[in-house]
Amino acid sequence: MSDCRMMKAIRVSEFGAASVLKLCTDVAVPKPGHKQVLIRVYACGVNPVETYIRTGTFRPKTPVLPYTPGTDAAGVVEAVGEGVTAFKKGDRVFTTDTETGGYAEFTVSAEDCVHELPDALDFDQGAALGIPYFTAYRALFHKGYGKPGETVLIHGASGGVGVVACQLARALGFRVLGTAGTSQGMELVLNSGAHLAFNHREKDYTDKIMKATEGRGVNMILEMLSNVNLNQDLQMLVCGGRVLVVGCRGSIEIDPSDTMSSESSIIGLCLYFMQADEKKECAAQLYAGIEAGWLRPVVGCRYPLDMAAKAHEDIINCPGAVGKMVLTM
Repeated sequence: MSDCRMMKAIRVSEFGAASVLKLCTDVAVPKPGHKQVLIRVYACGVNPVETYIRTGTFRPKTPVLPYTPGTDAAGVVEAVGEGVTAFKKGDRVFTTDTETGGYAEFTVSAEDCVHELPDALDFDQGAALGIPYFTAYRALFHKGYGKPGETVLIHGASGGVGVVACQLARALGFRVLGTAGTSQGMELVLNSGAHLAFNHREKDYTDKIMKATEGRGVNMILEMLSNVNLNQDLQMLVCGGRVLVVGCRGSIEIDPSDTMSSESSIIGLCLYFMQADEKKECAAQLYAGIEAGWLRPVVGCRYPLDMAAKAHEDIINCPGAVGKMVLTM
């Protein structure tokens, strides 16, 4: 592989608004190191967390400038580094993390973050797998300790994480309630496996949720916008209930006594702390779901690479998500 190979990539040279995402055409194609895989990217997922990282205020991960965003890429293996045994050139793959960023024509990922992309899924669907599915599984089981028969409320269930969370929870025996902000989103939530869907833009939607549970409340809530919803989430939990904080865009004031009255828990979630054995467990369930037919990523808006800034604006400001947003190369 020549040292002079160049590629297109989004680069961030300063933290700030979406406008700091710049398309560059003269970025050197990275080389895979020990136990690393070089992937020719065909699609890359866009996640809300990438907008937080871009501002420089996301404490779990502040990248060194300049950097290329993006974690859940899908494409074809271009080359492998020393020590890689699981993949070879030409393999169709998707990632759950990258070393050099997925908003690019090529990316390098550690071997243990690369997974085979089943033939049943295209590259756009592959880009909708990594972060959403692993987040949903970690929330339900690794951090939420969910059990079949429990009732789970997925707040923001029409987005990338929400859709696969509905599919996963329904297939594995939960009673699934989901919220969305549009009628189209609510239809997607129901089609993704939720028993009931609610419009979280209606003032009395929490009353409707409580009525649907006959006043008992829910065991677990997957919360995509905790800075808005956390207070009312705590009012909807059964004794011993859990709120899993998947997304947050600011601060909120809560009354800690709300957790005391039901011995409930607020649990933060960050995929960066996922261990190797947890990744293997999650991947095994993912493949089983695809093979059985109940796991099908839903792709929403598609943007070309040069519209990454627009994608970042839309993922935060859109009135209601409908599937996973992806960049295409």
